[in-house]
Amino acid sequence: MVDFELEGEYVELNQLLKLAGLCDSGGAGKALVAAGDVRVDGVVELRKTCKIRAGQRVHCHGVEIRVVPAG
Repeated sequence: MVDFELEGEYVELNQLLKLAGLCDSGGAGKALVAAGDVRVDGVVELRKTCKIRAGQRVHCHGVEIRVVPAG
């Protein structure tokens, strides 16, 4: 499990995957989402720039990212 501290109101899904270290770039993050490899709160998410907010959980390739408020 990875805790990601959210600095603003939201982060785009493809950028979250990059910032959490699951891929090397936002483009690679978009490819993971397009392939159906990413779930948000247990549901497959196909919107590459979906807004992820504090309290949500993202799963990809066996890794869970827990989005928590900064501070």
